[in-house]
Amino acid sequence: MNEILKQFAPITLEEMSSVKLMNRTDTKFVTTMPMLLQLLEMAAPQYFAQEVAGKRVASYNTTYFDTTEFDMYYTHQAGHANRQKIRFRTYVDSDLQFMEVKTKNNHKRTKKKRMEVADMDLSDKEKLEFLQKHLRYDAGTLIPAIQNSFDRITLVNRGKTERLTIDMNLQFHNLVTGTEKQMTDLVIVELKRDGLCYSPVLAMLNELRIHPHGFSKYCMGSALTNHHLKVNRFKVKLLEVGKILRGKASMP
Repeated sequence: MNEILKQFAPITLEEMSSVKLMNRTDTKFVTTMPMLLQLLEMAAPQYFAQEVAGKRVASYNTTYFDTTEFDMYYTHQAGHANRQKIRFRTYVDSDLQFMEVKTKNNHKRTKKKRMEVADMDLSDKEKLEFLQKHLRYDAGTLIPAIQNSFDRITLVNRGKTERLTIDMNLQFHNLVTGTEKQMTDLVIVELKRDGLCYSPVLAMLNELRIHPHGFSKYCMGSALTNHHLKVNRFKVKLLEVGKILRGKASMP
């Protein structure tokens, strides 16, 4: 992996400032590590790799909150296009933490609002004001639901019109049930771009037969680690992921 990543020209966080894509369309793909290595070999001539302090693989920790009735989980499961999620994301290497509210509208566009924080205390006045402005749910009903950790590679196309995030070594820890789940053979690729601008990687993904596949880390992680939740339509997605990973990892 590291040898392949050395083939990419680097891009710094400062140089990526024009590729924030806070109002964007997202397309996810699910694959395995061997297929990822092939994809990286193909993408190297046309993409930059984000580099921070000499590292091209960054570690992330994320804590998702939901209401006591898991309304955000069930809204997503029901297939509602207009939905929200709230999370605290920690960038391990830089020791920065942000509270983020993600809103996906019925036009399949994702908007993200965030603020830098020092902790996850929701009684803080500044956090409450932020949530009242951006979140449709009552902050008083929110509880920490699940944590995940993963490693991420971030690629940027030469035209700087898109970002490609590649998440690996995914692990879940459910804060309600205490259950843990490791999915270290799974790779989640997410293409983030403004509108439907040309994307070089789409042809590469198609050549490798890596097709679009929805995968919400919050919802799928919750379905795998909290058996009190109804799975319903997520059951099909879990079976599909199991097929992708067949021979690599077992699914419940």
